[in-house]
Amino acid sequence: MHIPLQQGFDLMNRKHLLLLAVALILAVGAGIAIWLTVLRPVAVRIARIERDVPVQVFGLGTVEARVTSKVGFKVSGVLVEVRVDVGDRITKGTVLARIDDREQSARVGRTKAGVQQAEANLQRATSSLDKAKANYVNARSINERRQKLVQSSSTSIESADTAKAAEDVALADVNLASSDIQVARAAIADAKAQQEQENATLDFSTLTSPYDAMVIARQKELGSALGAGEPVFTLIDPQKVWVLAYIDESKAGEMQVGQPAEFVLRSLPKQRFQGQVARIEPESDRVNEERRVQIAFDRLPEDFHLGEQAEVYITTTRLPQPLLVPEAAIEELGKNKGTVWSVEDGHLQRRAVTLGHRLLDGRYELTGGLPNSGNVVTQLRSGLRIGRAAKIVEEPS
Repeated sequence: MHIPLQQGFDLMNRKHLLLLAVALILAVGAGIAIWLTVLRPVAVRIARIERDVPVQVFGLGTVEARVTSKVGFKVSGVLVEVRVDVGDRITKGTVLARIDDREQSARVGRTKAGVQQAEANLQRATSSLDKAKANYVNARSINERRQKLVQSSSTSIESADTAKAAEDVALADVNLASSDIQVARAAIADAKAQQEQENATLDFSTLTSPYDAMVIARQKELGSALGAGEPVFTLIDPQKVWVLAYIDESKAGEMQVGQPAEFVLRSLPKQRFQGQVARIEPESDRVNEERRVQIAFDRLPEDFHLGEQAEVYITTTRLPQPLLVPEAAIEELGKNKGTVWSVEDGHLQRRAVTLGHRLLDGRYELTGGLPNSGNVVTQLRSGLRIGRAAKIVEEPS
């Protein structure tokens, strides 16, 4: 088919125009791509200075009683009365239980009779001493008269010697009666001591609370034959309950007694209880490599349950004005150091920085390596390149 010359020229022009348009579109696209990837400022979020941020360590623990006592009778016997049960709160001196004391009561009665007999013996010895003293006074008077008479030859020497012997015998009777009184008094003291001992043993038949307590276990029932010291109840001091927490040794270096703490009980997940570190045990758990820490409640909940699990947060220090960077924004993270992206004079830079405390939410305190004009980027994204222009955007509220 024959195509006129003019039409051929027109067809070639249209092709050139089409190619030119395509080239123009590609150039514009390439320019836009370069703008988007190289020249256009990249939007970044930066870390802001915060105020009074607590540094905490975390651990798991259980609610435990600081004072726990297993109480029982000091003597053996049969349990005949129980007055308290599990969950009861009692005051010091409250009677908890009794054992059969009839045999011991009979012993107490016998010692009472022994005291009365010893006192009667003392009275008899006192009367004997009075009689001996009277006989001695009479014998001494007779002897004095006989000695005067023998000097005037009014009586015989034999009679005077007999009077002297009678006085000596009377004096010996006085001394003997005095000794009997001492023996009687000693017997009274011994009888009273035995009476006190038997009374004390009788008191052991009654079990009382040694302090204001709460009964958490009852080991024996009525009719049980008990040995001396066998536990009947387990008591705790309800005002001295704390949380025994286990803290990883690697996080426990800055803990001290008296530091504030918070804990959340498993049964009350929406409440935070306040307390403080009461004791840090000197011996760690060798298997789990954890440190045992006792934390006292500032205000003990009325309804607590021993053994309940608790999440513990101990505040070891507070940072007055920290700059905190998320762990995900730190590259080449090592011991107390890492690399971050920063915005300096509107352009991106990479900085090797030093790090301080790590918070429970995974953020690190930045302590050095950033110039005064620098702002740390908190989210890593594509397009970050040294020297590229950056636009700071605010964190979503």
